[in-house]
Amino acid sequence: MERLLLDQIVETDYGQFDLVWSESGGFDGNFDRFFAGQVIGLVGASDPHGVYINLARRSGGSPVSIVLMDAPPADDEASWEDVVEVSFIFPRGHELRWITWAGENRGMLGAIPPGGYRLRVSARGRDQGHAGEFSEHPVDAYLLQMWPAHSQPDTVLRTGSEDGRYWHGEVGNRR
Repeated sequence: MERLLLDQIVETDYGQFDLVWSESGGFDGNFDRFFAGQVIGLVGASDPHGVYINLARRSGGSPVSIVLMDAPPADDEASWEDVVEVSFIFPRGHELRWITWAGENRGMLGAIPPGGYRLRVSARGRDQGHAGEFSEHPVDAYLLQMWPAHSQPDTVLRTGSEDGRYWHGEVGNRR
């Protein structure tokens, strides 16, 4: 089973896109809290209230798709330059939603069962997103796939952009 939770162009500021389940969720600039114990720098999953996804484009719209799956997806090497995976715990009694910087844009993602999840974030166009941050048209794109799984260490599956390498070096390696 696959369930599409989101498929739209998301307007962001500062490249901030969060999955949250608590009112206190959402990236507040504290890289140490969101990336504690991680080796990757594109997705912060150490905060118990949500997951921070660092989009390359500082301002403007980026296509974002989120898919809930029963099992891990197959790797799609041809389509995605940067691919990372993290684990998170979704608590009982909450609803999953997405927000951007300062809550400027937001939406509900629907009910998902509580428990442990693995999240794969795939990106293409991060370098174009960074260089063309004020473009009137989308230049980068993101696919978030999540499935029930026991907790595992965060993993870099592929880094194909300079922007991805920068963020892995800048905020990754916090173990």
